[in-house]
Formats: sequence, C-alpha cells, structure tokens
Amino acid sequence: MAKQVVLVEDEPILCENYASAMRANGYEVITADNKQSALELFQRRLPDMAVLDIGLQDDMEAGFDLCRELRALSSSLPIIFLTARDSDFDTISGLRLGADDYLSKDISMPHLLARMSALFRRIQALDNKTDAGDIVKAGDLLIDTIRFQVKWRQQLVDLSLTEFWMLHCLVKRVGHVKNREQLMQDANIFVDDSTITSHIKRIRKKFKQLDNAFDHIETIYGVGYRWKS
Repeated sequence: MAKQVVLVEDEPILCENYASAMRANGYEVITADNKQSALELFQRRLPDMAVLDIGLQDDMEAGFDLCRELRALSSSLPIIFLTARDSDFDTISGLRLGADDYLSKDISMPHLLARMSALFRRIQALDNKTDAGDIVKAGDLLIDTIRFQVKWRQQLVDLSLTEFWMLHCLVKRVGHVKNREQLMQDANIFVDDSTITSHIKRIRKKFKQLDNAFDHIETIYGVGYRWKS
C-alpha cells in the first residue's frame, strides 16, 4: 500500500513539481496551501508523513503552528520542513518543535526523495524488530524499540523519531563517545553539526522537564557526545 504524504505548500508551481516527483516515486500525495486546510486534513486522518513549508499565504509562522499541532497528535509521525527560510534561527526553531528534518528549497529533488525514504526506513526498522535486544536499559532509563517508547524513572519521554534513534545510539554503549557521523548514521539523517547540536539540546530539555537534575548526556567538545552512567 502506498505511503500517504501530506504536502503543505502555497506556491502552486512548486507544489505541483514536488507532488509529481513524490507520486512518481510511489507515494500517495495530498496537498494543502494554507494552515486551516492542512489542519482539517490532519484531523480527519494522520498521513504517513507531513512535508511542510513555514510561511503559508499571509501567515509567516503557519508551518511552525502545524508542526506543533502534529506533534500533539503523534510523537512518531515523520515531519519534514521544506522551506526557503534557511537561517539558523528558523532551523533550530523547527527542530525544537519536533520536526525530524529541515530542508531548504534549493535541495535537489533526488536528495529530497532520499531524505523521505530514510525516514520511512526508520519506521520499517521499528516494525521489523524481533524480541532479542528490544529493550535497552541504563540505570533509570528504559528504551523499548518495539513500542517506540522511552521511559525515565517510569515516566514517558516524548521523543521524535530522530531523537529516539540518537538517544538509542548513545545508550546502547554507555560511556562510549559517539561522534556526529555515528549519530547521523543511526538516525538515518545527513545534517550539519549545528542541527545535531539542536537535536541533542532538545533531548536534554525533554529529560529535564521530567527530572531537573538530569545530567546524563555529556558533550565531549570537538568529538561528540556520550551517555554517562
């Protein structure tokens, strides 16, 4: 069955170009050009993926609002920002809201499709897990790769797909430093250093919301990160 993608883009020509390329690669694509129409689509049925522009018509923050609404509906739905706004501030804002990827509109079509495919592969990897090694424990932390759940001191930690796999990468070898390339490989993303940093900051923040004394993700400057026991 074809994966359903909701593409939210208010420039008609761009929207048609993206949608045509996605359909040619086997996706079912539904489009919307404003926040309200997109919200109605999401409330009727969550797609398998959402690809969002940020500025929609007269609303310059519409995509951010949609991302926030989607994350309230699902912690695991893959969300990609595809936008002309490529400042560090906008990128960090998008990732902090829970997006799995943030792409500039100058990205090539094959590259965009590859990033979409990478996100779907992560979901498939979850579906194909067997019982062996499904549970990873480190002190008060529990990671369940079958249920896609993370618990800290028996409280659920609400992570996106990218955040989940980055944390899994750190915890499966406690005390071992993971560089940015290893984190990207495990999370199936290809981003710059500042984007990795943004994801790590967001993971820390979510743990601190549950436990203000949390201090288990250590930055090894110039190298990477590790989970401290």
